[in-house]
Amino acid sequence: MIEKQVTVHLKSGLQARPAALFVQKASSFSSEIYIMNGDKKVNVKSIMGLMSLAISSGSTITLVADGSDEKKAIQSLETFLKKD
Repeated sequence: MIEKQVTVHLKSGLQARPAALFVQKASSFSSEIYIMNGDKKVNVKSIMGLMSLAISSGSTITLVADGSDEKKAIQSLETFLKKD
C-alpha cells in the first residue's frame, strides 16, 4: 500500500469535467485507490464519492493505492492533479 500527499493545482479543482477525467484515469488501474480529504475517504473510481469531497484548487489531499499497479497509479494520478 502506498500513501501520497498531493496539493491540487487544477484551476477548478476536482469538479465536473476534471473529476470525470480523474475517475476515468483511476479506473484504468486494477489497484484499489482512495482519496482522503480531511476525515473523509472515498473510492476515486466513484464520481459521486469524489465530487462529494468538494476538492478545490490548493487543497492538499492524500491518495492511497493498494494493488499490483499501485505505484504507477499514484504517479499518474499525482501528475493529473498537479496540472495547471
